[in-house]
Amino acid sequence: MTTTIYILNGPNLNLLGQRQPEIYGHETLADVERRCAEVAAEKGFSVRLFQSNHEGTIIDQIHEARQAACGIVINPAAYTHTSVAILDALHAFEGPVIECHISNVHKRESFRHHSYVSLRADGVLAGFGIEGYELAVRRICSLCAGG
Repeated sequence: MTTTIYILNGPNLNLLGQRQPEIYGHETLADVERRCAEVAAEKGFSVRLFQSNHEGTIIDQIHEARQAACGIVINPAAYTHTSVAILDALHAFEGPVIECHISNVHKRESFRHHSYVSLRADGVLAGFGIEGYELAVRRICSLCAGG
């Protein structure tokens, strides 16, 4: 069994720490990767963080994860509310999936309240800042270890 966890990030998250810091905070995607790698290593796992502004590229990563990852943490960003294609790709992945959002999407615009990804996710975290990623990695480690 692989012990790699894929952490997939959607559009505009490459600007984390710069774009709307009042909503998303000042930490960067590199900070997310470092913190998640530390949490995973404590449990004997590793992470592979990926970000793309392109839906098809995210789908390609989900397809790759079918062979290379025990679980997926995904922040699909704006694709959360629009992408049936990402949902379909996640349905083809057999391991656990945790959906993660930095902000509390339910306190924001109404169009952000619906998530296609949640239809596949084993858990959803929203509003915990980048700490949500760490919580998601902890849960994926537990699920991948059989817990």
